[in-house]
Amino acid sequence: MKKLLALLLVCTMMLSLAMSVSAEDLKGKKVSLLTANLSSVTTNQMAEYMKKGLEEHGIEVTVVDTKGDFGQLASRIEDSVSAKADAIVLISADPVLVLSQLEVAFEAGVPVFGCDSGFVEGMQVNATSDNYMMGEAITRYLFNDLMGGKGSVIALTHRPHPGVVKRSNAFDDIIKEYPDIKLITEQHVEVPGPIESARTIMENLLLSNSAKDSVTAVWCAWDEPAIGATQALMDAGRGEVFVTGVDGNSQAVELINEDSNLKATMAQNFEGMANIVVTEVVKLFSGEEVIPGEQYAPALLITKTE
Repeated sequence: MKKLLALLLVCTMMLSLAMSVSAEDLKGKKVSLLTANLSSVTTNQMAEYMKKGLEEHGIEVTVVDTKGDFGQLASRIEDSVSAKADAIVLISADPVLVLSQLEVAFEAGVPVFGCDSGFVEGMQVNATSDNYMMGEAITRYLFNDLMGGKGSVIALTHRPHPGVVKRSNAFDDIIKEYPDIKLITEQHVEVPGPIESARTIMENLLLSNSAKDSVTAVWCAWDEPAIGATQALMDAGRGEVFVTGVDGNSQAVELINEDSNLKATMAQNFEGMANIVVTEVVKLFSGEEVIPGEQYAPALLITKTE
């Protein structure tokens, strides 16, 4: 509870700082929020938090979703530059995949921010979680507390996402320390539609691992695959298999508290990330110095509420 109160205090302080600039001061400024996956619950939350926070300062906000199409995302970045946006925010997308278009923005003097994205030279700030730390924390909880240091595990990932890459790298590093834990397979989860994709993947894997205790656990790089895997396991009557995720998605937390296969998640502070971006955009527009780099909103391990 103390950790949760601390997170709320951080969010409140950042929001108060951003609100110190009046709406009249920034009226007429335009910001484009760009993503390829607004259908994701958490991506949509971040977009809504930022839209609301920026609009409270009189900033005009446009939200663009390219529905999984990174080619279209690249085009929309160029469109935002042509439309003379005062800033661009990339949400839940690897900037390396649209680097050429971001360089067009940099050359045009359009500031680029990230929210739960990666960071490349030329950007202002990327607000995110310490994804390697989250990957390490959830992996050690799974391996030690749930699996007891032995058994077999399936990994469900999506390595095009920079945060998922760091969590997956932590998993890769840590499993080397556990000779009695065997990786059955790593499977790529499709986005959009990660719940359905993970459910189908899990259903197929259960056909080839049909014996009870042939799978000890499923490590998921974020909550939506964990939800899909849990659905498949519950339908198959495989209650012995542990599942973990990352994000703190409300549906995932519900499943954790319902004694389903899903046992734990790392709750990311998405509102905190959004508030970091709003604060830094307002600082930039107000002529204050913005220090380039990544800023972390702290995360918290969530298990069943006793």
